[in-house]
Amino acid sequence: MIKENARKLLDELPPGVKLVAAAKTRTPDEIQEAIDAGVNIIGQNYVQEAQNAFRIIGNRARWHFIGHLQKNKAKKAIEIFDMIETVDSLGLAAELNKRCLTKGRFMPILIEVNSGREPQKFGVLPEETENFIRQIASFEGIKVQGLMTMGPMFGDPEDARPYFQETGRTYEHIKSLDIPNVEMKYLSMGMTNSFRVAIEEGANIVRIGTLIFGPR
Repeated sequence: MIKENARKLLDELPPGVKLVAAAKTRTPDEIQEAIDAGVNIIGQNYVQEAQNAFRIIGNRARWHFIGHLQKNKAKKAIEIFDMIETVDSLGLAAELNKRCLTKGRFMPILIEVNSGREPQKFGVLPEETENFIRQIASFEGIKVQGLMTMGPMFGDPEDARPYFQETGRTYEHIKSLDIPNVEMKYLSMGMTNSFRVAIEEGANIVRIGTLIFGPR
């Protein structure tokens, strides 16, 4: 069923839109089924869980971190992941930069935007995103490649549209500034319930779990 779901979804996505299979709590066998169906990016929320899956699956897929990353997990994270989608603080950016320079590599990152301005959620406020990116643009171990947002959770995906629109405007504004060492390539928005609306509003990365793997 996972293979069938993944293939159907891949066929539906427009050209240029990347699928991240959100694999929180999924087994390596389930993840491998999605990879066998053509999924080539796996999203993980927890470093330890990702380590266990990576030990078995390795480089048969690319790995994106899509959860909240604690600074003390940065060292392990850069050994597994090809992109960190959820950078939301100067402290985390500095720690990732330090760890990457030590390893002689660089890490593509997305800035997590708290588009709903929800106090219980992580992320940089839309109006503070430009300044934050300017603060970290000179870091040589990491490179800003776009924005990511969760947005508030709604039953009706249309209710998420204004938050995707605001993140999209922020993305386009920063892209127009042509900040050195910042390459605005990716806008990661939308999950199982809302990815179609997100794509309409400019998302070129969608993070989908339930539609591929079924309910947890």
